[in-house]
Amino acid sequence: MKIEVSSEKHLKYAEEIRLEMEDSALKRGTGIAKRSIEYISAKILEAKAVVAIDEDETWIGFCYIETWSHEKFVANSGLIVSANYRNKGIATLIKKKIFELSRERYPNAKIFGLTTGLPVMKINAEMGYKPVIYSELTQDEEFWNGCKNCVNYEILMSKERKNCLCTAMLYVPKIEENKISKENNDEEKSSISI
Repeated sequence: MKIEVSSEKHLKYAEEIRLEMEDSALKRGTGIAKRSIEYISAKILEAKAVVAIDEDETWIGFCYIETWSHEKFVANSGLIVSANYRNKGIATLIKKKIFELSRERYPNAKIFGLTTGLPVMKINAEMGYKPVIYSELTQDEEFWNGCKNCVNYEILMSKERKNCLCTAMLYVPKIEENKISKENNDEEKSSISI
């Protein structure tokens, strides 16, 4: 098996990826946002995805990158593994590869994900993501519009986008963590009076 940054040669898998995403969400009864063939194809052509294939070029798995808030936030989304290849650790390998690609292309961005799946939460936690409240994610309207196709969209809106059934997880690069820590220390020092 190999996991590659996407290119034109992977376009042939786009419809299969779309169908697997939709089918998987239906079977699990979860709220994965639907993606069109055009959207998936665009991610593949932009090299903002990773594709796992086996030695005979059979599609195994997929995940893509989307940027928000002027590249301050990156979402690793659409993680899917073909039903025939699940429970073999492939999702972890795909997540690691898309995470590396995200860090390489957007080294200062916060990386986030929304998921209802415990396996994805565990993978994210192993990679340094922390559970957060929704207000710590991008507030870009276009991102939240992407949730409209989700079966849980009405729940999200009834909660004024403050929470939903998905768990929000965020990875903050060390540069940003150090900046926040320094700001907090500076605030503490300035509030100390003699």
